[in-house]
Amino acid sequence: MTSLIELQGVSRRFMSGEQEVTVLHPLDLTIDAGEMVAIVGASGSGKSTLMNLLGCLDHPSEGRYLFRGQDTAALDTLAQARLRSEHFGFIFQRYHLLPHLDACANVEVPAIYAGHARQERHQRARELLLRLGLDQREHHTPNQLSGGQQQRVSIARALVNGAEVILADEPTGALDSQSGQEVLAILKELHQLGHTIILVTHDPEIAAHAERIIELKDGRVIRDQGRVTRPAVSPRSPQAHQANLWERMDRLREAFQMAWHAMKAHRMRTFLTMLGIIIGIAAVVSVVALGQGARQKVISDISAMGTNTVDIFPGKGWGDEKASTIHTLNEGDLQALTGQPYLAGATPSVSSSAQVRWRNRSLSGSLTGVSPAFFEVKGLTLQQGRLLNDEDLRSRSAVAVIDATSMTSLFGSQNPIGQVVFAGSVPVRIVGVAEQKSRWGGGQGVSLWLPYSALMSRILVQDHFDQITVRLAPNIDAAIAARGVTSLLEQRHDTQDFFTQSNDMFLQSVEKTTGTMTLLVSSIAVISLIVGGVGVMNIMLVSVVERTREIGIRVAVGARRSDIMQQFLIEAVMVTLVGGVIGVLLSLLIGAVFGMLVESMQMHFSLFSLVMAFGCSSLIGILFGYLPARNAARLDPVEALARE
Repeated sequence: MTSLIELQGVSRRFMSGEQEVTVLHPLDLTIDAGEMVAIVGASGSGKSTLMNLLGCLDHPSEGRYLFRGQDTAALDTLAQARLRSEHFGFIFQRYHLLPHLDACANVEVPAIYAGHARQERHQRARELLLRLGLDQREHHTPNQLSGGQQQRVSIARALVNGAEVILADEPTGALDSQSGQEVLAILKELHQLGHTIILVTHDPEIAAHAERIIELKDGRVIRDQGRVTRPAVSPRSPQAHQANLWERMDRLREAFQMAWHAMKAHRMRTFLTMLGIIIGIAAVVSVVALGQGARQKVISDISAMGTNTVDIFPGKGWGDEKASTIHTLNEGDLQALTGQPYLAGATPSVSSSAQVRWRNRSLSGSLTGVSPAFFEVKGLTLQQGRLLNDEDLRSRSAVAVIDATSMTSLFGSQNPIGQVVFAGSVPVRIVGVAEQKSRWGGGQGVSLWLPYSALMSRILVQDHFDQITVRLAPNIDAAIAARGVTSLLEQRHDTQDFFTQSNDMFLQSVEKTTGTMTLLVSSIAVISLIVGGVGVMNIMLVSVVERTREIGIRVAVGARRSDIMQQFLIEAVMVTLVGGVIGVLLSLLIGAVFGMLVESMQMHFSLFSLVMAFGCSSLIGILFGYLPARNAARLDPVEALARE
């Protein structure tokens, strides 16, 4: 059997600059369970240091501190936190309530860290507040309570886990005489109920309410009177508690709630913290959406020019100076290609330019000789009249299909069907109007499509094509078709004096280019995310400094280092997540405004980019919130509590 508390040769020294200062000289002290002890002395006598040692907020420089016969130095940080949570209750002179929580929530804080169920701790907190006459004030925040009421909330907090030792540091120092007497009456009542009361005060009148008085001077015990020997307690080692899954989930949920309360308590600072994240997320999501929209627009325009096609040109490639002298693409090649099973059609193209005149209007024109299959191969649709046919080709008829855009430029509101225009000096009858899905280049010129036989015999007087376009059969790969075309024409020409270009190749090049540009601009936008993350870290570091005393309070009521680190890390993640949500909403708003202002292209938001935005914001919260959270968890609780 042993005393509840036993100090054996305990001393405490601190470094002040380069000089070591002894605050407590080696002392031996025992306190039995159920005692009401007053520790008195002038300022600087070592009272508060002794109380911090007794409450396991501090550790001795030398000597042993035994609680229920167990050396507290042998306990790890988790076991010490459990010891503070379950066996000690602190009552401070300045109350040390968390300002953003109401009275009931303040009382519940130690029970949260002790792992009690939500309903259980809430019921216990309400019962204590009722017992202390605060049942009508349980939802009031500290700034809505008087000093005496705040101190009673502090007492309820000390009792919520059933603490057997109450450590009261100048509990009446900030109260008027009436409130002070009420607090002393409560402490005496707790003593009668079996709690061990350790009262720290400099006032002899307050100390007189205790049954035992220990007086300190210059870090030494100079008087210890009134001790009554009580039954010893059985030695028992405080065991580390193994939390189950539900308890861990509950603690995590409470940590989120406490983080949310802290964010609401400092709304402006929270908003400024997340501002960089909002801008960064909005920039990244918007840039990716704009890049995807531009990519889809380009692909759509390219596809509209002729889907699943391969173009054949004379020469070795683009820029070949000898290409204009190569005249080997001819009607025989066209017939050979038309019969291939991997091709669904083929059309030649012969180009020329001429001034196109109708009545008193004259515009520069582009004349293209094609076959009837041209319109299907290129994906053009008939708007008025008819398209070219085989009879037009055989008879070399001077007829033409005009582009729908060109029709307005040349004919205005007049019906063009049957009208005769002059292409240079050759009269050409308009038989149809075709509408292109996409027209690159724009301009005010006129585009006319004539039978290639008519253009080659009446205007150009040549027997070769400028290019041949083939359309692939369904499910035929463009690369395979290009190799087949190349092999066939090589056999016919005895050499490769031509080259092929497929829309698939062009599309791949465009996709690669737009992907590279999107990546480049996104990388620039990511820099703003990093800047935002640095801002989060800086503000959270400032928050740790500002909330130092809060951290000390949480440690005093049973929080472990992991609890403190978890809370600040959750706060950082919540700030960045909320910033990410606002950033995504802002980017969607930007997309809506962009869609109203720009008709030709829309921003494309993908689920992947939105999920990545949330992932990035969470990752930033974890990475840049870790250092402030670690700093908070490593704060010395004694120094934290002393910080104003």
